[in-house]
Amino acid sequence: MQAAPVRATAIPTVTDALRAVESLLMSGGQRHARRNAWTSVLEDRRRAKDRVEAQRVLEAVASEG
Repeated sequence: MQAAPVRATAIPTVTDALRAVESLLMSGGQRHARRNAWTSVLEDRRRAKDRVEAQRVLEAVASEG
């Protein structure tokens, strides 16, 4: 008896499906602009997290003295 054949194509993820819908609804420039905006949001969040961590370190150093 032979084993069942292995599926060669991956099952699309939700992200893949959303990108496909996005490509149908938006022009290339709009997609690029939206992705740039999202990258900026993520970078802002990272910087805010870094600021909070730096503030904690400064407060810890100040309380030791």
